[in-house]
Amino acid sequence: MRYLSTRGDSSNSSVSAVPAASPSKTFTEILLAGLAPDGGLYLPETYPQVSRLELDAWRGLSYADLAYAVLSKFIDDIPPADLKALVDKTYTAKVYCNGRTGGNAADITPLRWLEPGLGILELSNGPTLAFKDMAMQLLGNLFEYVLDKKSEQINILGATSGDTGSAAEYAMRGKHGVRVFMLSPDGRMSAFQRAQMYSLQDENIYNIAVRGMFDDAQDIVKAVSNDHAFKAKYKIGAVNSINWARVVAQIVYYFKGYFAATKSNDEQVAFAVPSGNFGNICAGHIARMMGLPIGKLVMATNENDVLDEFFRTGVYRPRGTAETHATSSPSMDISKASNFERFVFDLVGRDPVVVRDLWAKVDAGGSFDLSGTAYFSALSKFGFVSGSSTHADRLATIRSTYEKYGVMVDTHTADGLKVALELRCVEMPMIVLETALPIKFEETIVEALGRSPERPAGFEGIEQLPQRVAVMDVDVDAVKQFVRDHVDV
Repeated sequence: MRYLSTRGDSSNSSVSAVPAASPSKTFTEILLAGLAPDGGLYLPETYPQVSRLELDAWRGLSYADLAYAVLSKFIDDIPPADLKALVDKTYTAKVYCNGRTGGNAADITPLRWLEPGLGILELSNGPTLAFKDMAMQLLGNLFEYVLDKKSEQINILGATSGDTGSAAEYAMRGKHGVRVFMLSPDGRMSAFQRAQMYSLQDENIYNIAVRGMFDDAQDIVKAVSNDHAFKAKYKIGAVNSINWARVVAQIVYYFKGYFAATKSNDEQVAFAVPSGNFGNICAGHIARMMGLPIGKLVMATNENDVLDEFFRTGVYRPRGTAETHATSSPSMDISKASNFERFVFDLVGRDPVVVRDLWAKVDAGGSFDLSGTAYFSALSKFGFVSGSSTHADRLATIRSTYEKYGVMVDTHTADGLKVALELRCVEMPMIVLETALPIKFEETIVEALGRSPERPAGFEGIEQLPQRVAVMDVDVDAVKQFVRDHVDV
């Protein structure tokens, strides 16, 4: 299995109208890299296909065994026995057991039916109570394994809108040869989310709060990654969903959710996914391209509806900081979705020249319009539908879900559930992917229900713990200097 960039190699653009394709790389070569050198994102040269016989064989597997089966199709430069050991170490009941009432930790991602044909796939049983743990725990073990083999170190630079940061820090704390520098938008996350990150006192964890939105933090990460000399000297790596390993690990729970929701592989399922940076639903798109019988991919946004606008109109128009709303589902307060480039690469026939031209407009602060093109006409074959949700919608959904089913959902899952109910069809069950536990957004839950959500054991009083964070302006050079000050070269 080899990997290529969505943009091709632009290094020869001054002497050729059509730059040569980027050299393909192995999984371990791209694991620590994040962005490709040309600014693109890595994807497999071709998507591996899953046969009907394989689906039949996989249906009864445990989560760890299913993860090994899926990941083996993408990772062939780690010895099978080593990969199996890494997967078995990651996906255990001990790691994915947060004390949730009614959850079955042994299932890792149990499916909770609300009513016939409508269910929630529980993805928040990990150590930080969010779906990001499903991939990040594996990423931490993969990083440590590869770094030990190479006798190398890495300095991870990431950006978070809420849950990626804590998931990455919990996965990387104490790992050999790893430092984490995590950027977050100052004051834009919930108090619980901030406490999960900023209260960590591990020597290899550094938090930086930037005075801006998530998109500003993400732009800093990309700017540093595109400074190839700095990236090489300070061994900068990535854990954001621009990292392919994050996406490939998330593919697994689409298979697990499908098997839980069906009795045979002749059936189709719809998945509803709250979406900010497009990584979670991108994994569903890839699972579908592999042959998993997904009938619909229902993408839900909050008030920051850039992606919903594209799927409705063909126009991709990222917003600036001033136009990006601060909402009660803050992990989706994103207006430039990095992983969207991966989907567009497939949409335009995997043509890196087209992608490069489109993202030249985006990177310059503009937009692009595919309406009226053959590309937009082909959109329906990928199974996407979309919708959006507001603060009033999520309050109403949290309230009605609790009153009707006795189930409390967080604000982002409520966005997914609201759109799922609007786009539900009788032909197939609708599975909403859970984003996080309600306790992470206690203020809005209290507003909706007049009571606080249950707090899993070990998280009592987390907001009162001492916090360690550096606050700075949106400044690439300031972040680079912070890294220099804390890294030995």
